[in-house]
Amino acid sequence: MTASTVAPQADSALPLSPLQSLKQQIIVILDFGSQYSELIARRIRETQVYSEVLSYRTTAEQLQAINPKGIILSGGPNSVYDPEAPQCDPAIWQLGIPVLGVCYGMQLMVKQLGGTVERAKRGEYGKASLCIDDPIDLLTNVEDGATMWMSHGDSCVTLPTGFEILAHTENTPCAAIADHDKRLFGVQFHPEVVHSVGGIALIRNFVYHICHCEPTWTTEAFVEESVRDIRQRVGDKRVLLALSGGVDSSTLAFLLHRAIGDQLTCMFIDQGFMRKGEPERLVELFDQQFHIPVQYVNARERFLAQLVGITDPEEKRRRIGHEFIRVFEEESNRLGPFDYLAQGTLYPDVIESADSNVDPKTGERVAVKIKSHHNVGGLPKNLRFKLVEPLRKLFKDEVRKLGRAIGLPEEIVRRHPFPGPGLAIRIIGEVTAERLNILRDADFIVRDEISKRGIYHDYWQAFAVLLPVRSVGVMGDQRTYAHPVVLRFITSEDGMTADWARVPYDVLEAIANRIVNEVKGVNRVVYDITSKPPGTIEWE
Repeated sequence: MTASTVAPQADSALPLSPLQSLKQQIIVILDFGSQYSELIARRIRETQVYSEVLSYRTTAEQLQAINPKGIILSGGPNSVYDPEAPQCDPAIWQLGIPVLGVCYGMQLMVKQLGGTVERAKRGEYGKASLCIDDPIDLLTNVEDGATMWMSHGDSCVTLPTGFEILAHTENTPCAAIADHDKRLFGVQFHPEVVHSVGGIALIRNFVYHICHCEPTWTTEAFVEESVRDIRQRVGDKRVLLALSGGVDSSTLAFLLHRAIGDQLTCMFIDQGFMRKGEPERLVELFDQQFHIPVQYVNARERFLAQLVGITDPEEKRRRIGHEFIRVFEEESNRLGPFDYLAQGTLYPDVIESADSNVDPKTGERVAVKIKSHHNVGGLPKNLRFKLVEPLRKLFKDEVRKLGRAIGLPEEIVRRHPFPGPGLAIRIIGEVTAERLNILRDADFIVRDEISKRGIYHDYWQAFAVLLPVRSVGVMGDQRTYAHPVVLRFITSEDGMTADWARVPYDVLEAIANRIVNEVKGVNRVVYDITSKPPGTIEWE
């Protein structure tokens, strides 16, 4: 598509590619439904080599066109001997490209190349000690006896011709295997998880020593490529940015402003679901400090009207997303015309919202849709803008690095992630002005307490949730019947997986005391100790 072409609908299926000229430095992960596929991609990128997750249905011909330096087959929930188990294109083994099979990926490699995989007499889950039989190539610098994370009920019984065992555990004779001549490798454990000691060393061995990659995936390379791609794609057209004030959209604003300058118009729609004082602070920062003009739109009443009587979380997101686009269209007519709508969509957003991993023949889904995001799901089919999403392939930690590199202040770079629908999905049940005020005040106390104690950045996210129930309490010798507030403190690297934070008791006590004393309508504070998975970070 040329810069002068105007399409009648969104072309979000064609996002800006961050490394068009560096495709030879890509590692492809074929996803068989593993919860860790995206984590593998992150670990590869930590070696400064670009990686991308593709469907297991990607053909050998398609892979050859991409020309990856290496291929990784992810784990998955199936058994390879099941009739409906997902299979990769057998022609992949003839491409001459190094392949690393992880868990299910290793078993699939063994089965397709003539070995046998059977149900193990004894499954292996959790930590296991890796006994190394061949410490070269894949296992260079991985210590004998290192702890690795296992999660499998099947085992490779016989190996294909040309393969040898590199390592074993007490319960798994074939914990790591290789056909050195064909550069095919497999591991029965998950080197990508933090529990696997030496896992990163193994990944680096595959990336550098086996695939012969060079560390070209850097922030500087991304900025250079993105600016060039944005200019080439947008041309002399105008771009409207959905600015939220978070690190994603703020980084995108800086990147776009560097690329196209005054062709960019930033618009902040105040839908009434922001945290206390944030709308005012956002406009002040961009207008006065960054000198990037922001068009402020107060749409609080119309957004709130959309949620009257609505309790279903997906319906909330859908309505907020639709109203968001309607406001944008109205305001763009006033300020426009605009050809492009820019959004700070990230890779985890795309993954969690994707319906793309559905087999067109069987209808089976490999990666289950968790929840829709207002910036990737729920967009109307007649959207008049084309989408510009330069951050679509980045994880949150990569966006923070990018933000710092292009001059974004730490106040925004290290801001806790905040959902697009805002407080509307931290209010369980119907969203009303009264309940918004309650949650907004409680949330401010959470942020204020951890900020003044200097521990704000100890957590990935820290926030309050308002429940649609009431409980009995006693305040001033009088019976109360008021709302409980849930505190949610999370530690995480990228938001894909998360653990609940072990917050000091005195901090929790101070927050709880302030909330019940300062926030009218609340008489109880509880703490959420659920990790992700099985829960999600947000309650809705």
